[in-house]
Amino acid sequence: MKATINSLVLLLLIMTAVSCRKDFLDKAPDDDLTIEQVFANRDYASNFLTNVYAQMPQEAIWPDNAQNPYHGAADELKQYYPISFCNSMTSGAWDANSTVINPWARNFGGLRKANIFIENIDKVPLDQLYTQADRNRQKGEAIFLRAFFHFLMVRVYGPIPIADSTLTLDANFKALRRQPLEKCVNYIVSQCDQAAALLPARITEGTEYGRVPRSAALALKARVLLYMASPLFNGNPDYTGFKDNEGNRLFPDFQASRWQAAADAAKSCIDQTEAAGYGLYTAANNDPVRNYQELFYVNNNKEVFFAYNEGNYDGLDVYSEPLSLSGFSLNAPTQDIVDQYEMANGLRPITGYTADHSPIINPLSGYTESGFTDVAGPNNLYVAGTSNMYVNREPRFYASINYSGAVWKTRTGGLEFWFKGADGKGVAGGGNYSATGYMLKKLSDPNFVWRPVEKTTLRTWIFFRLGEQYLNYAEALNEAQGPVADVYKYINLIRARSGLPGLPAGLSKEEMRERVHHERQIELAFESHRYFDNHRWKMSETIDNGNIYGLSIFLGQSKTDPAFFKRVPVERRVFQKKHYLWPMLKTETDKNPNLVQNPGW
Repeated sequence: MKATINSLVLLLLIMTAVSCRKDFLDKAPDDDLTIEQVFANRDYASNFLTNVYAQMPQEAIWPDNAQNPYHGAADELKQYYPISFCNSMTSGAWDANSTVINPWARNFGGLRKANIFIENIDKVPLDQLYTQADRNRQKGEAIFLRAFFHFLMVRVYGPIPIADSTLTLDANFKALRRQPLEKCVNYIVSQCDQAAALLPARITEGTEYGRVPRSAALALKARVLLYMASPLFNGNPDYTGFKDNEGNRLFPDFQASRWQAAADAAKSCIDQTEAAGYGLYTAANNDPVRNYQELFYVNNNKEVFFAYNEGNYDGLDVYSEPLSLSGFSLNAPTQDIVDQYEMANGLRPITGYTADHSPIINPLSGYTESGFTDVAGPNNLYVAGTSNMYVNREPRFYASINYSGAVWKTRTGGLEFWFKGADGKGVAGGGNYSATGYMLKKLSDPNFVWRPVEKTTLRTWIFFRLGEQYLNYAEALNEAQGPVADVYKYINLIRARSGLPGLPAGLSKEEMRERVHHERQIELAFESHRYFDNHRWKMSETIDNGNIYGLSIFLGQSKTDPAFFKRVPVERRVFQKKHYLWPMLKTETDKNPNLVQNPGW
């Protein structure tokens, strides 16, 4: 049985799934389909499941922030798009009345649909074309989606009501209340275990891409346990007194054993998925730049557990395309993350900053910010005359960041982000331009053409991949046992794929923790992880509170003008303790006073 998940089919079924009006469900078949009619037919039931999938967030959509403000709200990106909700978040100008993105409503809509499916799928008649194995698999997919929708709310709201069944028409909705966080996490874990037992280990047939395999359930379990073990959720003293209106505590005391539980789940995921044929992606020629770059546009490669089919959606490409290629230039990486990429020798170029934010350069790294190279980069990565800031950097930098002098597509003479350069504000006429002097390269497809005639490519958004699990395991294991051999092993596998040397021996637990944090910042950049990592580590009060930096795009006049390569503040950001958890919209808490609001809101 085959299904293409990104097809939106049967509007009648959509209406059936979301309606809770008895008169609607009682309509005659000539008017609409009832739930009973839907689950009397295998094709209708399969299309209903497709509609459950359609509730997944389209995290590839950034500038419009329809469902993903997380990049622009983290220190890795500045989105030059004033109406983006992420800009309200970073300015502190958001509250329970103005949160225009509502994960609460979207995910509870998905949960209702998933529960309807789970509760009715056993009614579908079995025959030669629809077997018990087909039914079990579909049930596993819906159970995973139910777990996923719960997780998507827990990561922003913390404790939530558990929606493990559909509510009847005469149910008392005001009786719903938020459950203790640990109960929410345990429920998600139990759902992942149930789903994993029903799902195929791996999907390799093209017509099935987009459906849930077992690897996704294993990965979600590992991720939610990692979150549960982290400082935001695990014994957070700021939430000790956070209770519901009946006096029940919503956050638990600290338990060190949660780190080992997270490590065990990640290792189980790694072992089972590798046994099923998953592995770190490498390009045909094993070039370390291409190994990392291709991972994100070679769809459904062997590293990807689960991805959302975006079809011909071109936003990731168009919004990251330089002005000289007619792009919108909205996705601008910050100087803050550019400084974090290592040198080719594996050493950090910058160890900190002075009071005026001048970089403290690591002399052992070989990094310099003076002068310009007189030779082109290897494999035509950049042109002669490029700033030495971008010379001899690690391969993931060249796969992720477009900078002045970089060769990209038809721009064989190098990109130009200074004021009057071909990609700079001076030629933008006041329109879109890079606010930092950089453009995002990661996630872009080099085969995509925007103008003069658009040439699109099929795109996916990766929710889970093996590389993340390596880092999840290393982090949790280090916290549970210290820097034992496996911590080094799995971080070094990630680094080796991108041509970097392994970590130095003899690191302490604290030193390894910092290395893990750094590795996640680079390896998982622009994949919707950085925002949540900073939160769960309780580091956002420092990292996401203050200036973010870019280059002096208004002063630079040429490729070799030193004035352009000076760090300047791009935006002053605001982060308060209450921002660690999102507010529920006031419209939700007004409807149900038992939904106690998150602290500070």
